[in-house]
Amino acid sequence: MSLSSLLIQMISGLSEASTLFLISVGLSLIFGVTRIVNFAHGSFYMLGIYLSYTLVSRFGDTASGFWLATLLSALTVAVIGALIEMTVLRRIYHVPELFQLLATFALVLVISDATLYLWGPEELLGPRAPGLSGSISLLGHRIPQYDLVLMAIGPLILVGLYLMLNLTRWGTLIRAATQDREMVGALGINQHWLFTGVFALGCFLAGLGGALQGPRVPANLLLDIEAIGTAFVIVVIGGMGSITGAFVASLLIAQIKALCYGIGTLTFFDVVIPLNQMTLVIEFLVMAIVLVVRPWGLLGRALPPSRQAPQSEPMLTPASKGVRWFGALIALVLMMVPTFSESFPYLITLSVDMLIAVLFAASLHFIMGPGGLHSFGHAAYFGLGAYGAGLLVLMLGLPMELAMILGPLVAALGALVFGWFSVRLSGVYLAMLTLAFAQIVWSVIYQWNGFTGGSNGLIGIWPSDWLASPTAFYYLTLASVIISVLLLRFGLFAPFGFALRAGRDSALRAEAIGINVKRIQWYAFTIAGLFGGVAGTLFAFSKGSISPEVISVSRSVDGLVMVLLGGINTLSGPIAGASIFTLLHDTVMRETTYWRAVLGLAVLTLVILFPTGIVGSAQAIGERIKSHLLNRQRGGQLNGAGNAQQSGGDPR
Repeated sequence: MSLSSLLIQMISGLSEASTLFLISVGLSLIFGVTRIVNFAHGSFYMLGIYLSYTLVSRFGDTASGFWLATLLSALTVAVIGALIEMTVLRRIYHVPELFQLLATFALVLVISDATLYLWGPEELLGPRAPGLSGSISLLGHRIPQYDLVLMAIGPLILVGLYLMLNLTRWGTLIRAATQDREMVGALGINQHWLFTGVFALGCFLAGLGGALQGPRVPANLLLDIEAIGTAFVIVVIGGMGSITGAFVASLLIAQIKALCYGIGTLTFFDVVIPLNQMTLVIEFLVMAIVLVVRPWGLLGRALPPSRQAPQSEPMLTPASKGVRWFGALIALVLMMVPTFSESFPYLITLSVDMLIAVLFAASLHFIMGPGGLHSFGHAAYFGLGAYGAGLLVLMLGLPMELAMILGPLVAALGALVFGWFSVRLSGVYLAMLTLAFAQIVWSVIYQWNGFTGGSNGLIGIWPSDWLASPTAFYYLTLASVIISVLLLRFGLFAPFGFALRAGRDSALRAEAIGINVKRIQWYAFTIAGLFGGVAGTLFAFSKGSISPEVISVSRSVDGLVMVLLGGINTLSGPIAGASIFTLLHDTVMRETTYWRAVLGLAVLTLVILFPTGIVGSAQAIGERIKSHLLNRQRGGQLNGAGNAQQSGGDPR
């Protein structure tokens, strides 16, 4: 490509940078003040595009009508965001951060189906901006006039935010809350209204970014997930809570993508590198590099320590005799499932899916609960196990039995490599790095058509003849899952498990007594990847085919939902959470077109009613009942002793 063409490509990237900035800066503001990782931020961007399509189509015949309709779209999104903050998010500020993430994911499902109901499933492309439908000539190339306007809007928004944050009292409060929100509350500032205002501002910016894309991008129901992935990347690269960092990161990512498109292919030592096919992964590669080199982003800083007392994690104890008998009863019931297959033909398939989900959730819980390592990319190891086993069978012709052993080892190798970098971070930065690695794996599998089948995936991954019947494969899955879960539980009560929990609860004290915390966490990360790979291998042989969807963001989020629904601080939580989620997902999906909204509302209700998970809340209720009965018993004994003294006269 000529130099002039490359320059034009980079100039066009400036309009893309403005869009990325508008999407991400609101997310950065919301996180900086409320500390909520708002997974629903992409949904507000999507709403902006849909509202823009409706309002601009009706009132945008003139330039003033177009821009007024665009502004009104963003304001409508801001109002919707404020209402959601006041009615939903305000109720969960006291719950752990991961449950807040779960609640915002539920909002994604609800908003997605609400959008489907209002606008339908078809793509909708809004009309062009009046007076800006033409183009100008530059260096022999045509640049759309509307792109030039977008180039200017991003810097104008940056300047406006800077002036607002530095010259107004509300901006001062926002900056103060970003630095120390507990101190802001101690000074008498109404945090509720501050949070509502900031959330509405962030939603306004996301809605504005979406509305401005109306003439360029068709509105569709996939924009929410696409937008939130990009927004997370921008915010993390720039630094969580940094407005300037979001702008710099937007420019960086947009220009790198423009260069990839402009250069096309690059030959390095006779190796052809298709840069134009790396646009799906390049932003995550950049994020991974930045986080490894500078863990808090380019212009970010370490998150300020909370002044609240740290939450004490409940001590894990071996299962009581009653719990063991209950577990044995559940295993016995599961062994009898095939006997009901004639009456319920779908029961075996559903049970296999549920068992695989249980193992996937248990492997994720191994590092999230006892390890304290929050992973947003655990689907990478599920997918590596599935593709590893599938490729071994299809490409090398290995038998299923050997592939089931080697497939999980492929996943463990991936976890070994990615974990070495990931465990050096913590909190949301660790989560974002795991997401980056998962997206890198997904992109390689999605685009490597000659080896992985690309978007078509792999087919013909069937079990051996002796496992061809659904009943035989069900028993293999049941045995594999029970053994795997028991091994994970055994590891938590071995010295390794105690060291892992010690590093989670107090890394400094653990290091002081000679525990290499990072090494223990690295090993735990690898073990979790191994058993996640076992779940993926079972999945591949149960379905007979696999696609890149097994490594998608949605599958990683499903794992998070399963663990958090059951309870992250309980050993049986992921088992219960995976079972309930699979049943809800399967039942609701078959009953209604708008199953996402129903599932999202169910998850949201569970988060509000059971902020420590279903099993965790059940244990807490049981403890309160036991304590109440014990107090009553003690009270009765004291009353009895008092009555005895009264009847016996003076004890002297």
